[in-house]
Amino acid sequence: MDSHTYDSIVLGMGCFWGAEKRMAAIEGVIDVESGYAGGDDLHTDYHQVLDLEKHLRTGLAEKRNHAEVIKVTFDPEKVSLIEILAKFWENHNPTQGDRQGNDVGSNYRSAIYYHSEPQKHLAEHSKACYQKVLHTAGWPAITTEIAPLRHYNRAEEYHQDYLQKHPHGYCGLGGTGIAFPLSECAAQLND
Repeated sequence: MDSHTYDSIVLGMGCFWGAEKRMAAIEGVIDVESGYAGGDDLHTDYHQVLDLEKHLRTGLAEKRNHAEVIKVTFDPEKVSLIEILAKFWENHNPTQGDRQGNDVGSNYRSAIYYHSEPQKHLAEHSKACYQKVLHTAGWPAITTEIAPLRHYNRAEEYHQDYLQKHPHGYCGLGGTGIAFPLSECAAQLND
């Protein structure tokens, strides 16, 4: 039996297809699962998320929609949460609000959904670290939502490992090109 204790965090980086592929490439990541989280409905599916977004855009709904997210399960003995968050910040544009690439809507928002106070602290600390280097490079404020995880739903099977199954499928992720200051940010945690 495996004696490792794994941890997980739920991240929104726009469309979950590209996010899943990029985060799965990190050494020490055990599993990446596409899903939905952060909305008002307890249970949801892909079509319900899209329908609610249409209604929100036309003023016919007021509920908070779910974001497309990925649940990243990792081995803390092989990769730290700060390293996971560094890749999160670098692999999408966290300053765009409710969009990534051609994908527009609150369901494509940038988000970190934590399950503990230490995760919350680290998420907020990493955001401050990245905002500092983005500001220096002339980028606007980060719009990433940092909130407790609520109403997580696993996405349909056809969304899981989508870009592995469809290597030429769409991925709207494009980072800012600004590196996350990992060494400096991690060192500040020990001060």
